[in-house]
Amino acid sequence: MNAKRPLIAVLTGAGISTDSGIPDYRGPQGVWRKDPGAEELVTIGPYRGDPEVRRRAWRMRLEIGALAAEPNAGHRALVDLERSGLPLRVLTQNIDGLHQKAGSSERKVLELHGNTRQTQCLSCRAVGPMAEALARVEAGEEDPDCRECGGVLKPRIVMFGENLDPEVLGKADDIARACDVFIAIGTSLQVFPVAGLPYNAVRTGAKLIIVNAEETPYDVAASEVIREPISTALPDLVRRLVREGA
Repeated sequence: MNAKRPLIAVLTGAGISTDSGIPDYRGPQGVWRKDPGAEELVTIGPYRGDPEVRRRAWRMRLEIGALAAEPNAGHRALVDLERSGLPLRVLTQNIDGLHQKAGSSERKVLELHGNTRQTQCLSCRAVGPMAEALARVEAGEEDPDCRECGGVLKPRIVMFGENLDPEVLGKADDIARACDVFIAIGTSLQVFPVAGLPYNAVRTGAKLIIVNAEETPYDVAASEVIREPISTALPDLVRRLVREGA
């Protein structure tokens, strides 16, 4: 009888995408440290109530170019881990879609904070392609509204001040509690409720591995902490996990 193969849960944060040209938020070169005022661009209260905040937010989306970003070696390493045959689920705080763009199976990726590939109206909840909204901004519309009802348009993401989808969070929690290995990559592990996932994993017996440039509150609970750059450290870690069968 074959032994049960260990389930690996991977939680990824902004740090895995910095080598794709997408800045993180809280790191040394993070968006919030360079421009503390930028946080209101993704906070639901100011975004909903202030047209100038929305205009700044749309300009930021054009400048960052998240839809044009390409996966890096860190994303591709997780594709290799999936293709090795080891059971894997990717829980991501990122909204850039780079895991799927790299080749991770849609059904293996759980987007905790939504994604920037789509827009959603705050009034009628209509969903549309982000590329279309950005094209309108490039054509001169500073604050494109909903085509269906004229309401405020936002990325289909969970902004600060909004609650995570309880169904999505519940699935993530189930995975954390069921996994044998929990790997946190490029995340500060400071924002709850997502920051509670590694705690639940460790509490139910999982081995915790942290790959992050900065200290996290969970370093003391980890069996391994890796500080090297993610794009080089993660491929090495994946090769080791595959070799050892996790």
